[in-house]
Amino acid sequence: MKSASKWIIALTVMLPTFLEVVDTSVVTVALDHIRGSLSAGIDEATWTMTSYLVSNAVIIPMTGWLSRLLGRKVYLMLSIALFTVSSLFCGLSWNLQSLIFFRVLQGIGGGGLQPLSQAILIESFPIQQIGMASAIYGMGVTCGPIVGPLLGGWITDNWSWHWIFFINVPVGVLAIMMASLFIVDPPYLKRAKMKIDTWGLGLLVVGLGSLQVLLDKGQREDWFSSDLIVWLAVTAGVALTFLVIQELRSEHPIVDLRVFRHRTFAIGNLIIFLAFITLFGSLVLLPLFAQKMMGYTATLAGMALAPGGLATMLCMPVAARLTLKFNAKYLLALGIIVIAIATFLMGRFNLFVDFRDIMLPRAVMGVGMGCLFVPLTALTLRQLPNEEMGNATAVYNLLRNIGGSVGIAFVTTMLARGAQVHQVYLASHVTAFDRTFQWYQYGSLQRSLAGAPSLLYGGLLREANMLSFNDTFLILSGTMIILLPLVAFMKRLRFDRQTPMMGE
Repeated sequence: MKSASKWIIALTVMLPTFLEVVDTSVVTVALDHIRGSLSAGIDEATWTMTSYLVSNAVIIPMTGWLSRLLGRKVYLMLSIALFTVSSLFCGLSWNLQSLIFFRVLQGIGGGGLQPLSQAILIESFPIQQIGMASAIYGMGVTCGPIVGPLLGGWITDNWSWHWIFFINVPVGVLAIMMASLFIVDPPYLKRAKMKIDTWGLGLLVVGLGSLQVLLDKGQREDWFSSDLIVWLAVTAGVALTFLVIQELRSEHPIVDLRVFRHRTFAIGNLIIFLAFITLFGSLVLLPLFAQKMMGYTATLAGMALAPGGLATMLCMPVAARLTLKFNAKYLLALGIIVIAIATFLMGRFNLFVDFRDIMLPRAVMGVGMGCLFVPLTALTLRQLPNEEMGNATAVYNLLRNIGGSVGIAFVTTMLARGAQVHQVYLASHVTAFDRTFQWYQYGSLQRSLAGAPSLLYGGLLREANMLSFNDTFLILSGTMIILLPLVAFMKRLRFDRQTPMMGE
């Protein structure tokens, strides 16, 4: 494949991938409209998100195996086609059950797009431009969750929720046409006849499906006080344990875990898993803080997040060039430190912050994300043999997605439990001998004696919630600091090694 065509290849693979990433979050803002239109309860309607995430998580680690079985170009086109057709039927759904069914199919079609596009991008660019390839991919997968709620809200308010799915159709058709013209299979990755790893496939579906439902429903079901969550945890634990044993023994594994023999790849996956706990956790906490504590509208909360996405988009191409000039490990360490500082600043929020105080740490985090994602992807993946790239990108994207799911589950749980702890602690200091209590109770002739206790209790709840936000942000900051020593054990990226590009 000539180098002049690498930009066309990049556009070809990132077009459907960006849509797929957007679709993971676009439904969140339309959930109430979907619930009302299809006469469903809110818990029932959330299955439109859960079903997509579960099928997405199950298919991602199978991408390398499916690419070998079907041929990567064929599998890419089939994935785009299934995603496009199921998007059309999602918009045409006549009841909640049909919408959930088509969302499962949409997740199956979209699940392979992220690792496929990343593998194709990395192989299409020469090693000297690996940072730029990582930047292109990073802009798609990190900005998608930010664009999704904004785009979904605008479409739902101005058209209807059906159109959040219909807009995928023309773009999907265009992506299929471009893939058929510009994507080719490298000579080492042609369609091959293989024995299907039935046990591995079954254990993968059960294990990852149970884990994703557990993470999505855990806080809502009060975690292990629910029999459902207990059974999901046991099922996921047993299935994933036996999956590891099966895949290490299988001749043609669904997920080739032997790729973890590469030290830098193993460390990179641990870093991306823990980093996305912080990144997705903060992306959930920040708009919650703006709306719940500061009274912002959804639009204002989105405006507070937007500069962070813009900072990431601007920083990634810069980080790509810096990866060529400096040791990528230094840039990765800088990204970790910047994100840790940003979440620490968020942990210093109080009830009197203004819009700029909220926006600035988010913008700083956006810079940190650009500095982290580009060198981490280059260090983790580009030092692997091309023959292992498809499987490696599948595993890498799986751990990134699971890290995001764990981060969301973690922060929502910490927020709820932390507020209860702080409420009990603060309430223990509210006594008849406390001067603040006396002022609320007796200090103003205009204040109704009947309303004073409720006013005081409302203030106590706000302070308890505020302290819970602070604690959770600081824990996320500490998580990033823990990652710093791991960077030292990664191998330095060298640009003097010649590797064949895709199609050569």
